[in-house]
Amino acid sequence: MKITIINLQNKVPVNSREVIKTVQNVLSSEGIRKKGEITVSFVNDKKIRELNLKYLGKNRPTDVIAFDVTEPKSPAKLFADIVISADRAIDNAGVFKTNALSELYLYIIHGVLHILGYDDHAKKDKLIMRKKEAQLLEKCLYIKPKY
Repeated sequence: MKITIINLQNKVPVNSREVIKTVQNVLSSEGIRKKGEITVSFVNDKKIRELNLKYLGKNRPTDVIAFDVTEPKSPAKLFADIVISADRAIDNAGVFKTNALSELYLYIIHGVLHILGYDDHAKKDKLIMRKKEAQLLEKCLYIKPKY
């Protein structure tokens, strides 16, 4: 799996190797062995708000948006884009008493889980996803989430 990192912000330092390792760890933990490409982009609130409005009809910034762009004719491959707001990570770190870097890695995991089919709209599904995120965050980074 090719993993590309695009950093379009300068508020939170991004270590591309660690981001790639985290994505690989999530894929491996979920038993995913597909070929393809995942792009992880780090942006500011302005950019993610534009994407949220354009693609999801919500005129507000959000922490992460994940797009699975896999061709239905190629289920053995996975192509996806994950876009993460560094501004949301900074703000949420204050709310949840963590740090911006931990929040970024939580969003990476959250985005990968979304492209693998996890959902967090229904209460039951949200609980399943939060449990999976906590397990992966602790496994990948030795961090216990505070939500």
